Amino acid sequence: MTLKARRLPLVLFLAIAAPAVGSTPKKEETIRGPGLLWREPLDLSSRNLFYGCGGRDHQPRGPYRFVKEDLEGSNPKFDVVDGDGVKWKVKLGQEARPETVASRLVWSVGYFTTEDYLVRDFQVVGMPAKLKRGRKLVAPGGIIDYARFKRTPADEKKAGIWDWKDPAWAGNRELDGLKTLMALINNWDLKDVNNAVYEGRGERIFLVSDLGASFGTPGRSWPTSRAKDDLEEYRRSAFIRRLHGDLVDFQSPARPGFVMLVNPKEYLRRVHLESIGRNIPREHARWIGQMLARLSERQIRDAFSAAGYPDGDAGEFTRIVQRRIARLTDL
Repeated sequence: MTLKARRLPLVLFLAIAAPAVGSTPKKEETIRGPGLLWREPLDLSSRNLFYGCGGRDHQPRGPYRFVKEDLEGSNPKFDVVDGDGVKWKVKLGQEARPETVASRLVWSVGYFTTEDYLVRDFQVVGMPAKLKRGRKLVAPGGIIDYARFKRTPADEKKAGIWDWKDPAWAGNRELDGLKTLMALINNWDLKDVNNAVYEGRGERIFLVSDLGASFGTPGRSWPTSRAKDDLEEYRRSAFIRRLHGDLVDFQSPARPGFVMLVNPKEYLRRVHLESIGRNIPREHARWIGQMLARLSERQIRDAFSAAGYPDGDAGEFTRIVQRRIARLTDL
């Protein structure tokens, strides 16, 4: 037996025995549909994708004061209060930029999103000397290069989560359009816990609340850095997996790579997600493609610029998105 072969059982054991990154999310109620998933964007061609659904006036404004660290999920996060007394969820790391872009593209065609902004070169007052996660991303004095700020709504309350496979949504054009959008941006992390239901102002709103695992490989991969915010991986990844009759199968969310079998629990938790992007009626995918086609190149580029991408990268991402939109309109 080779040294490599002798090491494999140990690697498997360590992967299985290793604790999950972050804490296990608290159990939330699953809310059944129907509900409000989409609202026709009458101003689609003029929507400002630089500022997104919150607009310019809702941007976070310093100074920022640390409130508490959030240990849920796999990305370092914490809460702050800004100079206007508004509470924000700050996410550090690789998901900050792609989530900012994704929130704007999803909102542009009528779906609901949280108010997200990419903030650069800022300071957080009262930051602990050592965060439990993400400490390498915070310089002395609470100085941070960039992060995604998600506004905590004052007039809405989270009621629970929703299920992609809820029978109440079966055959729904708007849900299929949302699945198509997730495939277009390569968002592979479509666990139900990443969906949210908010109640307020007499409405029950269904949305995807975590869009950060986007613009990389179409599924979870190794090394994990390739799976999100990776221009080269996004460029060379497949978009449409198969056309069969009046149905479309998208590549994302893809089955996790076989290397993920070293962590069977994680593999099994994700392997079934690939069905979310399968058997989408062509007419539903074409419908959302036609909506997206009404966006100008400038609007799409603004979404990437808002997330802090350099001009060259923003332009290349924009071209890839436009090519994918064209494929949808040609279905």
